[in-house]
Amino acid sequence: MPATPSPSPPAPGRVSALLAWCAAVAHPFVLFVGIQAGPFRSTELRLFLSAVAVGLLLPLARRRPEVTLGLLLVGLFAASTTRPSAELTYLPVLAADACVGLLAAQRPLLRVTLPAAAVALTVQIGSALYTTSGRDIFVSTVVALSLALLTAGLLGHGSRERRAHAAELRARTAAEAVTAERLRIARELHDVIAHSIGVIAIQAGVGRRVIETQPAEARNALATIETTSRETLAGLRRTLGALRASTQDTPGRGAAPRDPAPGLADLDRLVASTADAGVRVEVRHLGDPDRSLPPEVGLAAYRIVQESLTNVVRHACTPTCRVTVERGEDALLVEITDDGHPTKPGATPDSAGYGIVGMRERTALLGGRFSAGPRPGGGFHVTAVLPLPLPLATPEPEPAQEGTPAP
Repeated sequence: MPATPSPSPPAPGRVSALLAWCAAVAHPFVLFVGIQAGPFRSTELRLFLSAVAVGLLLPLARRRPEVTLGLLLVGLFAASTTRPSAELTYLPVLAADACVGLLAAQRPLLRVTLPAAAVALTVQIGSALYTTSGRDIFVSTVVALSLALLTAGLLGHGSRERRAHAAELRARTAAEAVTAERLRIARELHDVIAHSIGVIAIQAGVGRRVIETQPAEARNALATIETTSRETLAGLRRTLGALRASTQDTPGRGAAPRDPAPGLADLDRLVASTADAGVRVEVRHLGDPDRSLPPEVGLAAYRIVQESLTNVVRHACTPTCRVTVERGEDALLVEITDDGHPTKPGATPDSAGYGIVGMRERTALLGGRFSAGPRPGGGFHVTAVLPLPLPLATPEPEPAQEGTPAP
């Protein structure tokens, strides 16, 4: 015969919950007996026993504050009927107020907290009838009980409001972070694709027009399309790989490719691809060419030039444009100008797209200044001023003192 499986032992959580309930139920009896206990009705002993009785409720208080409050009020009223000294009821009263504060922090205000506070105040006032003598003392006791209960409720409600506000701030911060990340991804994808697609579209049009009369030019156009497409595909793979990469690479798996972000050193390649699209770019470097740039500044400058050249290729209808890069002491100036004109009267390059918006956002993220618009004499200009960190000052060597050889 198969062996009968033995019953599984109770889970530790169930055992602790059962013990908490048993201790809480014992509270009214322990408090009632403790207030009358001790040789010659010792006040110190009765205070100690009342503290033990209140301590029995602590394991249940956080789980079920409404039940804890009910047991506290039962024990308080039962002990008060024996007409003890008023100081013996202070601790149970404060514990009941604390339970009301917990209810205000965890439960709905109108449906739970206010009815519980009303019941607690009623029982406390009823207990005061047995522990006070004289009308003036009774009135002052009722006022004190009301103020203490009100204070506990306000503290609990304030804690609830602070938690709700903190949760709202966390949700808003997370939403803003998601929005910022989506904008960053949109800018990267736009900058990676827009320039290449513009070159591909122009070369495809050239190849289609000359494929019958100038096969060599058509082959050159197809070669440019192939090269540009491969570079764009590689850029997309890098971008998507960086997006898919986790914060820490999974052990045993290869890390996502982390190629260096493009910068001003890659302008020659950008100029060559723009020349393949039919626009010759004149680049001027001013200032200190050997000064290193922060990666984020170099990337922003490269993307601004890339998007501006894309707009020139697509909209300006001009064979040339000029790019000026000036490295100053505290800022990097990037300026792109052309002598062309928009394809439609009154239109501006990228007026229906997100290129200029993306350039302005990139500049604003670095705390720089950006402007773009038609030139007075015709054509279009884009200017971005990106702040640079100031170089650290090299401390001057201290003069050697007399009798001390110079290093």
